[in-house]
Amino acid sequence: MNRRSLAAVLAVSLLGMASVAQALEVRPFDGATLASLQGAGKPVAVHFHADWCPTCVNQSRSLDQLKAGGQLQGMTVLVADYDKEKDLKRQHKVRSQSVLIVFKGSTEVARSAGETKPEQLRQALAKAL
Repeated sequence: MNRRSLAAVLAVSLLGMASVAQALEVRPFDGATLASLQGAGKPVAVHFHADWCPTCVNQSRSLDQLKAGGQLQGMTVLVADYDKEKDLKRQHKVRSQSVLIVFKGSTEVARSAGETKPEQLRQALAKAL
């Protein structure tokens, strides 16, 4: 393979990695991360998840589908442990697991409870973009 071909392959690979890096990101909840994203005016959602909750498990599968599809570029979903994040639940008036709160910066723009369909979750998350 000559240098020009190698450079082209490398460029295409980097572009592909960049698009994946910008797609929906799902990661564990961290208060500092939430504050940082909100302070920067970024789109972010908090998913109140419990491992024992079948609805939450289905929501996680749907979020993984959206992530794999490369949708919702720039959106971050922080997965909060419903059983441990008591102050966070109180702060956002969350009374049950499987709640997804969507923020554009620090402003709540959508809230979903018990929704498991990928398209419905995508629509809720897209309100912050």
